[in-house]
Amino acid sequence: MANRCVVGAQWGDEGKGKIVDVLSESAAIVARYSGGANAGHTVKIADETFALHLIPTGILHPQVTGVIGNGMVLDLPQLFAEIDKLAARGIEIEHRLKISTAAHVVMPYHKILEKDNEQRRGEGAIGTTMRGIGPAYADKVSRQGIRTACLLEPEMLRRRVAHNVDDINLRTAGALQRDGLTVARTVEEMLRHAGRLRPMLCDTALYLYQAWQNGKTILLEGAQGTLLDIDFGTYPFATSSNNTIGGAFTGLGISPKIVDCFIGVSKAYTTRVGNGPFPTELADAAGEQLREAGCEFGTTTGRPRRCGWLDLVALRYAVRINGLDYLAITKLDVLDALSTIPVCTAYEANGERIEQMPADMCTLDRYRPVYTTLAGWAGSPTKGITRYENLPAAAREYLEYIEKFTGARIGIVSTGAGRHETIMRL
Repeated sequence: MANRCVVGAQWGDEGKGKIVDVLSESAAIVARYSGGANAGHTVKIADETFALHLIPTGILHPQVTGVIGNGMVLDLPQLFAEIDKLAARGIEIEHRLKISTAAHVVMPYHKILEKDNEQRRGEGAIGTTMRGIGPAYADKVSRQGIRTACLLEPEMLRRRVAHNVDDINLRTAGALQRDGLTVARTVEEMLRHAGRLRPMLCDTALYLYQAWQNGKTILLEGAQGTLLDIDFGTYPFATSSNNTIGGAFTGLGISPKIVDCFIGVSKAYTTRVGNGPFPTELADAAGEQLREAGCEFGTTTGRPRRCGWLDLVALRYAVRINGLDYLAITKLDVLDALSTIPVCTAYEANGERIEQMPADMCTLDRYRPVYTTLAGWAGSPTKGITRYENLPAAAREYLEYIEKFTGARIGIVSTGAGRHETIMRL
């Protein structure tokens, strides 16, 4: 079987959880390579719904081993809470989960620091999830982060925590002191987690290499989306990691040779959570209709998502940046009530028309969308359809327009939240 990599092709929340879950049926290993508890992957199995933040989605299949790669940042209380919630529902995964010794830990002071940073930004706030992700990655890059392996070395852990706490208090006029966070308290909390973490820790890069050598099928699972990538997203309104295809290889320590197929996930329309430019955003009844029909509320934060028409300029950019072989289009059924559907095919500002994403993402909020209106299929629902030829003609034309514009073939179409509500064309 082919080894595949799944990446978000929009601003996250595209439905990667369901797509990874469906593809995991034929996988032996599912490996997450970026992000942290700011991700939220939702899977519906029969009448049950699962929301995962750190644990690879594919682990809901009993034959799958989950890998948390070095590119992730781990909130350990969140990790163990997820493990325990799954166990309470009869899904034991602790023996099937491998965690990189090089993955960094989200420390208690990272969450306080992020809250302080967002408050100081005022109107320029990024709109983060307040999970401490940004500060954890910042510590990683500044070489004062704490890796999971460090939790097994109590004296080293104490020295590093002491240095970091002193440094943060100096830079923030005592933000940690105001919250009552001390070195001793922080070290004690982390050491409580170390014993449970130890059996899951390993050299995951070596584990994945050996699995590949032995012919095991590997699925790489991304978090967030291309337009939130720290380098190629709408900076500074971006996440703090590389969640494009390149981040898969640095975030897992594997060669691109391992992957046979790259799949980008996109909704049939566009959503965004948090602040930042969003050319096709609908601040009207049409946007509210999409939000209600698509149940567009964040898995991680519960915040209502900003909604708009499909931005094909941005989607083509994601195809190019990631070298996508296929697109997986989700929530097609959300458009079932529409008789016409606008899609953005260019941007315009001050009489200038462009058909590519601007190189400087800071300028994106200056542009207005130029729309092409396609026929809808109101009265001919797509909900639950599992064969492409059974889709209404207008729905097929909509998908084929996306293919032609972006240059990527549509390999998967989701027509509902359930596993079985899927059209496979791979």
